[in-house]
Amino acid sequence: MTMDQTLIFAVLVITVGLFLWGRWRHDAVAIFALLACIGFGLIPSREAFAGFGHPAVITVAAVLVLSRGLQNAGVVDLMAARLLPHNAGRVVTITALMALGALLSAFMNNVGAMALLMPVAISVAGRLDLNPGQVLMPLAFGTILGGMTTLIGTPPNLIVSGFRAELVGGPGFGMFDFTPVGAGVAVIGVAFVALFGWRLVPAREATDTEGFETGKYLTEARVTEKSKVRGKTVREAEAMLDDADAQIIRLVRDHHPLTAPRPGRVLRGGDILVIEAEPEALSSVLSTLGLRLEEEVKNEEDADADAEREKQDGASEDAKPDEDARDENAASRQQGSVSDEASDEQQEEEGEEDNDRKESDEVVMRELVARPGSALIGRSASDIELRSRYSLNLLALSRQGNKSIKRLRSTAIEAGDVLLTQGSPEMIASFAVDYGCVPLAERTLALRTRV
Repeated sequence: MTMDQTLIFAVLVITVGLFLWGRWRHDAVAIFALLACIGFGLIPSREAFAGFGHPAVITVAAVLVLSRGLQNAGVVDLMAARLLPHNAGRVVTITALMALGALLSAFMNNVGAMALLMPVAISVAGRLDLNPGQVLMPLAFGTILGGMTTLIGTPPNLIVSGFRAELVGGPGFGMFDFTPVGAGVAVIGVAFVALFGWRLVPAREATDTEGFETGKYLTEARVTEKSKVRGKTVREAEAMLDDADAQIIRLVRDHHPLTAPRPGRVLRGGDILVIEAEPEALSSVLSTLGLRLEEEVKNEEDADADAEREKQDGASEDAKPDEDARDENAASRQQGSVSDEASDEQQEEEGEEDNDRKESDEVVMRELVARPGSALIGRSASDIELRSRYSLNLLALSRQGNKSIKRLRSTAIEAGDVLLTQGSPEMIASFAVDYGCVPLAERTLALRTRV
């Protein structure tokens, strides 16, 4: 074995080892391997980065852009709502889900199609009383099979087309040259998995179809003047939380966070408690202690401030000269009955608009998980202006094995964090798409915070 062969083998072994270790990002490891080959003189420096200009690489990048465009435009959600049956049986529903996954993966990245349809698959599993794996596994096969039907469906097709163009000459394979073979294999594969294959997936009892195990949430709640714990010590407040299996891990007083507050410290009005509790126990915790969610209190304070500003603006407008008022009264009298009829019609229209607005102002709570590579990573709710841009409240945050959170809105989000958001379904969906979050399976979470 020559020295160059030995070095190549060593770089390959180290690269594979780093991939398995998983401590570093895969793209960083790949760049490290490339730079190592350049440093050892195994490949010429002029040709080291030539692969980035290969047509297959550029096409894959374009497909990723297309996938993102379909995601942002809501095309996938629309297709899922229109094409998936709502009251069909298991076989029909799984067949339709796999067919939709195959159709999407034929024109976009396989992984992207799978990620977009995962929440739908989990919801379908709950409706069909199946283990999520029995629906997710067929969906994964459907996206893989669909990728074989077109040129851009999977990167290997693009690579083969590029090499054919270089060796034989000509434009390479066309968009649907793989369809006669790929579509036949996809139809047979989807039919087999939908009819028999999903039954072979083991139904593990440890999996809960009603939701995910997100760990305990860290929630900020304010002590008000009417709170039951106002004037009590931290020890007495935690004693009231024994049944809910919750604990107070931080106290914020006058914008100064106090980690692990002394048990004898007396709670005052305006104190903010950071409480660790299970999602289902949050409502019980808030009602037991008589606390208010910090986000709700902030919203009320902002609304009061806006109302006060409007009141001041209205008072300034009322202080106009008497002559202007007389002129306006005279002009209004001249309009007569025509203006009265117009105003009545306008009031009726405004009433109808108010009713429509009330019907559309649905407020729900959803759990979102920050995916690796999400635009949220390293940023807080304040950084992205969650409330002002999306009209959403961040009620709680779940981070497995990490309790170093100082303030909820200023905490930098990490991959795997679960965010409990409150707002309209449309804005929550828009936020999840914009920042690369995945909604967890829906479960009933009700927080009653009035005291």
